[in-house]
Amino acid sequence: MKQLNIIWLLLMILTFGTAFISGRDINYATLFIIGIAGLKFILVSFEFMELKKAHVLWKYLILGFLGGFSALLLFIV
Repeated sequence: MKQLNIIWLLLMILTFGTAFISGRDINYATLFIIGIAGLKFILVSFEFMELKKAHVLWKYLILGFLGGFSALLLFIV
């Protein structure tokens, strides 16, 4: 239970960090925001969806989806 609270607190800190970065005029803000979103995606999928206990195939598929989607977003921006 304690680990879930730590993960939840980390997700809140990352969310506020994203809001802080988006309000600034930083050259690489898009990269930071996509990176933070990817980290949050991994934390939610592995901790709250319990993907860490799943078959290795599902882990590779979710990480492949994250990589492909992040690459697509970076290509569009």
